[in-house]
Amino acid sequence: MDFPIEAQSLEGSPSSMTDSSLNWKRTLDILLIVLALPFLIPLVLLVALLIRSGSKGPILFMQERIGYRGRRFMCLKFRTMFVDAETTTHQGHLQNLMNSNVPMTKMDSKGDPRIIPFGLLLRASGLDELPQLINVLRGDMSLVGPRPCLPYEYEKYLPWQKERFQTVPGLTGLWQVSGKNKTTFVEMIQLDIKYARNKTLWWDLRIILMTVPALVIQMVETRWANRRKSAAPVRPKASYSNRAMAPNAFARAPLVGAIHAAHGEDVWARKETKLNL
Repeated sequence: MDFPIEAQSLEGSPSSMTDSSLNWKRTLDILLIVLALPFLIPLVLLVALLIRSGSKGPILFMQERIGYRGRRFMCLKFRTMFVDAETTTHQGHLQNLMNSNVPMTKMDSKGDPRIIPFGLLLRASGLDELPQLINVLRGDMSLVGPRPCLPYEYEKYLPWQKERFQTVPGLTGLWQVSGKNKTTFVEMIQLDIKYARNKTLWWDLRIILMTVPALVIQMVETRWANRRKSAAPVRPKASYSNRAMAPNAFARAPLVGAIHAAHGEDVWARKETKLNL
């Protein structure tokens, strides 16, 4: 794999944070969640109703993720895909993003048949990740930090890239408010390491405030992408008879003209009928 940008080019020094140094993050997380509960409870109930109305199966989805210093935990999400959806396609898409210098676009932008009704809206708005507030209360995650990755993704990380796990993973982060789907895999790693080395209370507050407009922009871009896709002209398929007669079209025209000139309109009509047969 070709990664031209290495960790040494980042500002700051390698993270040597200890568990005790993250106490201010823990305090901030719990405080903000408690303050937001009157708004979060009806929102969670609404999302649960949307999922239940659009698809049969559990409302929540659990998946093993890699968190702080490589620790594994069960990450919670609202289910936005049909039950037992295959994962091979996603693994191939992720592998391509890691091995190339292309933007980190989701499969959603190309149309994903695995997504349930209302699922695209939940994913674009970030509402599918609301259950991860439980992970935050458990201490597996924080409100701000790098996104927790999947185990098979973690296994493909280079040693310098794993520095992004020197802080607690989060619901939002520096990458999410810095372009997200317009950045490459290496740029995402850079941003996560930069945050891990330089995180502060005020930086966390700023990222949280920037998350709302970033999500609005993401929703608008997703909507426009879907409009362009639905408005794209569909080329009509040629019928079997048209395809079968196409190679003989130019050869038939002079013959029809000669018959018309020699025998008149009535004979031409009968000959034309026989030719079409």
